[in-house]
Amino acid sequence: MATEESRTVQEAYPMMGGDGLYSYAKNSTQQRKATDSAKEPIKKAIAEKLGKEILQSSKTFRIADLGCSVGPNTFFAAQNILEAVESKYKSEGLNSQIPDFQVFFSDHTSNDFNLLFTSLPQDRRYYVAGVPGSFHGRLFPKNSLHFVHSSYAIHWLSRAPKEVVNKNSPAWNKGRIHYSNSGDEVVLAYKAQYDKDVQQFLQARAQEIVYGGLMVLIVPGIPNGTHHSQSLPSMNLELLGSCLMDLARKGMVSEEKVDSFNLPIYNMSPQELEAAVERNGCFSVEGVEYLPLVVPNVSGESKINGQVLASHLRAAMEGIIKQHFGEEILDLIFDSYRKKIEENSSIFNFGKAVHFFIILKRISENQLS
Repeated sequence: MATEESRTVQEAYPMMGGDGLYSYAKNSTQQRKATDSAKEPIKKAIAEKLGKEILQSSKTFRIADLGCSVGPNTFFAAQNILEAVESKYKSEGLNSQIPDFQVFFSDHTSNDFNLLFTSLPQDRRYYVAGVPGSFHGRLFPKNSLHFVHSSYAIHWLSRAPKEVVNKNSPAWNKGRIHYSNSGDEVVLAYKAQYDKDVQQFLQARAQEIVYGGLMVLIVPGIPNGTHHSQSLPSMNLELLGSCLMDLARKGMVSEEKVDSFNLPIYNMSPQELEAAVERNGCFSVEGVEYLPLVVPNVSGESKINGQVLASHLRAAMEGIIKQHFGEEILDLIFDSYRKKIEENSSIFNFGKAVHFFIILKRISENQLS
């Protein structure tokens, strides 16, 4: 019988590897802009929140990027963090005590680590290690990390809720691949899976991060109080689902195959994530900031470019779709999505979304109020 860990690994679908037309490396400019926008907030968080006792006791400063994918965004994030920590040492008058830096790049075992390592910056000032595995469980020894970073990753669940593909469940999500415009039972099933996964994530990090260490999460989510049917990310995935149903109606895939496919994604609000942190009790929320929301296109901000959006989505979704439906329909699905997103570009005017940045600090029991 499969263990929970092996099931999680089996259901892992990393971003598109390689350096081809639809690779994540070439189709992650939106994520890069979020990394750039977070540079100054990260510098400020380290300057104000990272304790001097950590600086004085650390001969090697350890940084982990969870959900690193294949680069290059993860390298920019690592460099931003390293520079901010060095500035902190200098501001504290500890120039002679600046430590070695070790950066752990972590993602699922099926991530394209070959591309990641071959594209490492030649002038990097840190030691590198790859750590394969799911961040929904432990990845590192206890009290070994000083700073954890994760961008555009924790909205991915460890799995889609089992109930939504069960014909005998009230939460059966027939004809849909996500919870947008689904019944309350489907939404509650996704919310329950998110609650479970985020607690596992936080509990694992609580064991790995030293007291006083920091964790920064960059999250594509929805504004506080937004109903899921008004969520731009959900509307976007609903369009993708409609492309699959169109193929089912044409007999190119079976409708049962679509019914058994649900994306393991939950777009949380800042309020939901803060509540999860409070329930966990091992971290304090040191700040929440909103980052600029950017829709990728190539010809200016006034017109949506469907091909760019389709390529971005394909870089993230090709693996999970290919695994379930096969590769024969990939071009058809994403070409259909390109047309639909151009026809329905108005969703970017009324769909609601936020990209937010949350700073967490590992606290000891005697710091709990």
